[in-house]
Amino acid sequence: MIDRHTMMHLEAAAFERLVMHLRKRTDVQNIDLMGEGGFCRNCLADWLKDAADAHNIPLSKDEAREVIYGMPYDEWRAQHQAEATPEQLARMQDSVAKNKA
Repeated sequence: MIDRHTMMHLEAAAFERLVMHLRKRTDVQNIDLMGEGGFCRNCLADWLKDAADAHNIPLSKDEAREVIYGMPYDEWRAQHQAEATPEQLARMQDSVAKNKA
């Protein structure tokens, strides 16, 4: 069994790899991530901020999003975010409902 300290390092490396992957895959919209997986880049930023808050580490919502997006959120949105379709919005709503179940 892997000790907790080593596991935390492995988890951090996996998280970093996920973030790098999402930074490269700008073609994948947040609404599609929400519709299929029930989370998106903003969720990751929120979870990062929650972790910082839990450890009394100052990190703003905007700073957390910049960590995830690799740039200011408004800049990423302007460069990469498309208008959501009604179908995407419906899938996202169904998926988010499953998060609460």
